[in-house]
Amino acid sequence: MKKVLLFGALVSSILLSASSTATTLPKVTPLHYATTPTHTTNTSHPTTDTQWGYTGHQAPQYWGRLHSDFGLCSQGVNQSPIDITPEVTVTTTNLAPLQFDYHANASRIYNTGHMIQVDVDSRSTITLEGTTFTLKQFHFHTPSENHINAKSFPLEAHFVHASPKGKLAVVSVLFKLGATNRVLQKILDAVAQENQPHTPSTLSSGQIDLLLPTRKAYYAFNGSLTTPPCTEGVRWMVLKDYLPISKAQVGQFVKLLKHTNNRPTQPLNARQVLE
Repeated sequence: MKKVLLFGALVSSILLSASSTATTLPKVTPLHYATTPTHTTNTSHPTTDTQWGYTGHQAPQYWGRLHSDFGLCSQGVNQSPIDITPEVTVTTTNLAPLQFDYHANASRIYNTGHMIQVDVDSRSTITLEGTTFTLKQFHFHTPSENHINAKSFPLEAHFVHASPKGKLAVVSVLFKLGATNRVLQKILDAVAQENQPHTPSTLSSGQIDLLLPTRKAYYAFNGSLTTPPCTEGVRWMVLKDYLPISKAQVGQFVKLLKHTNNRPTQPLNARQVLE
């Protein structure tokens, strides 16, 4: 694994070009962020009414053909998710720590048809290299979309944040099989009952905090939304520590959606991953 020391403003860059030889440092290109769609706070959804999905002729391999706005899904060069392997990972001593300041409660817990999603009020933020991003929502994919060294996980949570200028940053949390996760169960129960009258969906900020591992070490890379329109320029932080989920809970996610909802890993092209 190559050692690279990034200086000053280059700390905020994502490496987009691999080194041509073992003795040449890779080129560093500043990260270009995606912007938040203006039609909705749900930054995981497309800007058109075109139907897309995870099965049949609406499956991920066809997304680029479904609408002209979805062209990046098939033609983009910085697409997510990816497989994070030692061969593409660059270690740096200056990767900025993620600073979490989460105080928001859930405002809605529901099944979008594509994923289980939790909307929150606007009191949770992360700060990275001086830029503050506000948490808009988080949602789940089963099995995981990002892989670690070719390994898939039973569940992945995406915490979607936007800066005041609409730039996007996603924090990914991976779950491994283990004990029943009480917070996930609360979300699953809320979704199962969401169409029943007088059944409020509540999740406190303290409970949301429990969906983040204590240690916040992460992998960073430049990527995209993992759903149409597959907009590029999204800043990704995949946390290295995992949280538990039971086998029964994985089955509940699939049962509620009636299908799995993961996009396959995409070509890395010239990108590298910082840690």
